[in-house]
Amino acid sequence: MSASPSPISAPGWCGRRAVASTALRSGRNGPRDASKRTRREQDRPSRLRLWLKRRRGLAKPAALGLLGFGALAAVGTGLYLADPAGRMQALVENAAQFGDAAGLEVREVIVEGRVNTPRELIRAAVGVERGDPMLGFSPAEARERLMTIAWVENADVERHLPGTILVRLTERTPFAIWQNQGRFAIIDREGRVVTSETLDAFGPLPLVVGAGAETRGAALYDLLLAHRPILERTQAMVRVGERRWNLKLHSGTDVLLPEGHEAPALNRLAEMHARNALLDRPLVAIDMRLPDRMVLRQHPPAEPPPQAQRRGGRSG
Repeated sequence: MSASPSPISAPGWCGRRAVASTALRSGRNGPRDASKRTRREQDRPSRLRLWLKRRRGLAKPAALGLLGFGALAAVGTGLYLADPAGRMQALVENAAQFGDAAGLEVREVIVEGRVNTPRELIRAAVGVERGDPMLGFSPAEARERLMTIAWVENADVERHLPGTILVRLTERTPFAIWQNQGRFAIIDREGRVVTSETLDAFGPLPLVVGAGAETRGAALYDLLLAHRPILERTQAMVRVGERRWNLKLHSGTDVLLPEGHEAPALNRLAEMHARNALLDRPLVAIDMRLPDRMVLRQHPPAEPPPQAQRRGGRSG
């Protein structure tokens, strides 16, 4: 005896199998009743149809806006080809008016990546407020204005219909404090000034001094990272004549580095400090400009007090 077939549960199949079994049980009038039920099942909207109908109702405003924008783009292309001189301002104004009629207005502006860039500068650069027409907003022009902000290294501006403006920022990273001609500013690794205010808000940063120090300081700092005892004792990296470097230590000692040969000089200095604690001595300067020698300049001997000098003169 063969096993009865299992019911098929796929959408659309269950209803048809139920109609057939009902017709077999209904006797002489079964086919007519089955036909009526089939017509009623066909006339009744399915869940899928209801869901699609609701989706079409929600998407209609956005679809109209996109279709209208496409039509305006096609018309604009024709006008531009017919009029090489331009005259696109009228089309832009018409696009903005169409966006208003279609309900395409700015509802929110989302900014990602902002840490140090002042909000008011971003707001002024984007140049859009809630309720402004979406089609009257130019992402390219907004990006150009954002790129003029000192903190901004890169910016992307996108327009997401029906009503969202998305701004993505990549900010410059504070690297050091640059002192030049009595003025102080925060710079990034490339030497670009990002701000001259609230210098203490960025924590301890290296200090580079002098003209040219802002663009060359990162390279010297990277060399010092390999010699922590020297870096920890360095108060400032001073550019001399825009040619070479001095290290100003916290103790007051000046380390004179040779031009273009900073790496081997720092290696020698690290070896001398490891053997003799050289950087902890009370020295005026450590001159390393000569490749085959190191010159140590000591403080002059302290002069005796005036009273001792008078006593010494009498005894002589």
